[in-house]
Amino acid sequence: MRIVVQAEPFDFGAEANAFASGHTDMGAIVTFTGVVRDLPGDPLDRMVIEHYPGMTEKALESIAAEARERWSLGDVLVIHRHGEMRPGDMIMMVATAAPHRVDAFAAAEFLMDYLKSRAPFWKQEFTADGAEWVASKDEDEDALKRW
Repeated sequence: MRIVVQAEPFDFGAEANAFASGHTDMGAIVTFTGVVRDLPGDPLDRMVIEHYPGMTEKALESIAAEARERWSLGDVLVIHRHGEMRPGDMIMMVATAAPHRVDAFAAAEFLMDYLKSRAPFWKQEFTADGAEWVASKDEDEDALKRW
């Protein structure tokens, strides 16, 4: 299990290849990458993500450990960035390895839903109209209910 919280961009291809290599006993590798998207009607200049070092990593380690307990996983990777990002930049990556695809997909979705709505990150969007903190969305909260 590897949890990384960093300001620097990451190389998705290199991370995915490194994660997948050596898992000869796993039949499924699932990856997901979240990307900063532009806003409709009011173009996004940048997004700033804040976190509390130490606390954030512990929270992510805890949820990754829960995923390993709930599904038959061989490995988990979570990378999440903080700091300033622009539309098109990669924010985060989740990768899961499991003997079978059902567990790998379910665990990846569980981790993504957690990261979207419960992980201790605070996002602020900057547009020509000013800055606004990103609030939790009902659909993100509803997604958590299935777990």
